[in-house]
Formats: sequence, C-alpha cells, structure tokens
Amino acid sequence: MMLKPSDTAPATTNFVIQVKALAKVFPVYEKPGDRLKQFLMPKLRFLASDQPRQYHREFWALREVSFTVRRGEVVGIIGRNGAGKSTLLQIISGTLSSTSGQVETRGRIAALLELGSGFNPEFTGRENVYLNGTILGLCTAEIDLRFAEIAAFADIGDFIDQPVKTYSSGMYVRLAFAVQACIDPEILIVDEALSVGDIGFQYKCFKRMEALRDKGTTILIVTHSTGSVLEYADRCIVLDAGRVVQDTTDVLSAVLTYEKGMLPSRAPQLSSAGTGRLDAPSSMAELKAVQLRVSNVELGEHRFGSGRAIIRSLEILKADGTLFDDQPVVKTGEGIVFRFYIAASEHIANVVLGVSLSKQQGADIWGDNNLGAGHPLDISPGECVVEYQVRLPISSGEYLVHCGLACFAGDRREELDQRRPIAKLRFWSPRTQVGVVHAPIQVFVSAGEGR
Repeated sequence: MMLKPSDTAPATTNFVIQVKALAKVFPVYEKPGDRLKQFLMPKLRFLASDQPRQYHREFWALREVSFTVRRGEVVGIIGRNGAGKSTLLQIISGTLSSTSGQVETRGRIAALLELGSGFNPEFTGRENVYLNGTILGLCTAEIDLRFAEIAAFADIGDFIDQPVKTYSSGMYVRLAFAVQACIDPEILIVDEALSVGDIGFQYKCFKRMEALRDKGTTILIVTHSTGSVLEYADRCIVLDAGRVVQDTTDVLSAVLTYEKGMLPSRAPQLSSAGTGRLDAPSSMAELKAVQLRVSNVELGEHRFGSGRAIIRSLEILKADGTLFDDQPVVKTGEGIVFRFYIAASEHIANVVLGVSLSKQQGADIWGDNNLGAGHPLDISPGECVVEYQVRLPISSGEYLVHCGLACFAGDRREELDQRRPIAKLRFWSPRTQVGVVHAPIQVFVSAGEGR
C-alpha cells in the first residue's frame, strides 16, 4: 500500500530514493596504449610544469538526472540502448559510483541487475543463497527461515545443490530473483534480467512484485517491454542520452514518448507498412516481382499468392487519422482504420480482402473481411484503396496483423496475395484482465433473504 505524505510535511520527506543532479562520465580510449599514457603522462607533465593533456574522450552516461521515488511506487524506467538506464540503477544500488550528484536511499535494497551478478559460479545454489542473503544483511538464522520459500519459488529441484556454473540462464535468473524477492526488501530493483525467463516464471515474478508492492516495497523496473510497463507501473521515467525526458504518472504518455524516440533509430527494412508509393505496375510479372521483393523483414513475413493483384502496402491509423507509427499504442476499444493499397494487373471479380490479429504464437483471435461485412468487391487494373474501420475490445498486449487477398471463381479460390504477418499492434487497457477480450463486467448487488 502506498503511503501518502502528511499534509504538513513536504513530499520529499516521504521518499525512499532521492536522486539529485546525478552525472556519470566514462573515459573512452581509442587505443590500449592511451590508457597507460593517461595514467603516466599527467604526472610527468606536472613534474615538468606542462599543461595536462587527456588521452581519452568522455562519454556522459548520465547528465543532471534528478527525481524522487516514494514508498510503495512501482516505477518503470525505459529508454533506448545506451540511454543510461543500467548505469542509473547500478549507482542507486551502490555497485557503481557517480561522477557528481547525490543518491540517498532509505531501506534494504535488493537488486537483480544482470544475469550472473552476485553469484559465485563455483558455489552451489544453496551456498549462493546464503552468500547473497548475508550480503543483503541477513543472519544465518534469518536465511534458514526463508530458505524453503526461496527454493520453492525458484523451483529448480535438485539443482539447488549443484554448482551454479552448470545452470541454464533460466535457472540462474529463477534463483537470483527468488533470493532478491523473498527477503522482503524495502526497495527492489530489476534490470531486464527477467527477459530470459519463460512466460510462466515471468508471470510468477510479476505477481510476486505485486505482493511486495502491496506491502509497501518500492520497485524500479528497467525493461524494453513497454507492455509490462503499461500493465504494472504506476509511474514511468523516460531516459534519452543520459537525461530524463519525461517523468510522469501518465504511463501511456511516457510509453508513447519512448516509442516515438525509437522510430528514427529503427534500421531500414523492406516493410509492408511504409507509406511511400511505388510505381504502379501494370503487368502480372511486375506485381509478382514486387510480391517477391517487398516484405516485413523485421517480423519475418511469409508472403505468397499468384500475384495477379497484391496488397501493395497497409497503413494502420487511429480514428482521427493519426498514423500508427506516430502513436504505436492503441487503447482498448479505440477506433482503428486499416487502409489497404491494392494494385491489380487486370479486372478481378468476387474479391475477398481479409484482415486478422493473432498473438505472437497461436491462432487468429480476431478477423473479418468484406464479404463477412456484406460488401462485395471487384477490382480494376491499376490501384485502389480499401479502408476497414473497427473497434477492438482486446486486452493489453502485442498482436500480429495478418491480411490476405483472394478471389472466387465458382467453388475455386485463388490466393492472390497472402501476407502473414504484415505489421504489429500493441494494445493497452486501463486494467488487468484474464484472457484476450477486454469486456469489463458491471456489478449489481441487491439485498435480500439468503444473501
């Protein structure tokens, strides 16, 4: 349960983490010999009364970072690679010193910073539990009381008495998280390490973090999974180039800031989701060449069909016309427009254009087409645009978008262009729900006998 500051005391008196003007600079050497020069030459120049010279350049991992975290908050920290996230957590947890600025923490800190940190690979899992517990300030008797809970949570069986150097990455992180989460820390710091665990264990970890939060534990999570941030964090900090660019309880807004910042850094792909127009092909051979050449490489798109007509590209828009690329998170139930650009080499009758969504692995969870909507479609040579408008009551998560173009001649179906997957959508809902469909219940209670 989050504790609120008193009316008379300033909010800063209720903090468990306070970061003030934090900065961290690392020297970067171009050649190994420069490191030795940097160590020796300034001393020699000082003796010779010469001006000192640097043999390295400076990389500022953090610059003037300031924020305060109150007890019981779950704070997601996101940013592109190299933004300074891990450096920040290392300084907060005390494993790295800062160049300038201050960090003040109140309470026992448990930190899962990276795979392998804090474990001796020659020790058994049991021995490492006691080693880590001691480092975290527990006596042997206290670890004895918690050991059964730690072993049960890690669920690695007899491997608990084997050297951890024999563990898989999943077993490693299971035991590491179990130790950190089962000692009842005041502050829990997790840096992307859970990404190596299986889905079941990740769910188990997040439920444990929810229980810790309810007991007043402050949690800092660094992750590239914005879905996890949307679902679990009640505050989000966005870092870019070592600076805080957003710090807000509007988690969705922070995720959008992060996603927009990531767009320019994406590697160019032959992608189906581009908005640029290709030269309009006029022959089946030209269309087939486009079909073979253009696909969403990032998603591993599988594309096939005769090529008499193709889905040249797909744009996904918000109901107000905003492109999905500009705001890549869709609220559950928000209006979506699928805009298809179709190119045909000849007149084709009885066309069916379908679109569907699926999870990363699994069958389609939603789909529809123009025939199902009662709208017959014939296409002519050249290009046309077809738009589908829909509201999808889907729970939070990432979903793949698939589409297909076909036609019917009697009972015979011809696949013209199938694209699976062509794009990806991320949905966000304001509350956690079980399953895929977001359909909140309404509760009515009436008094009466037997109730």
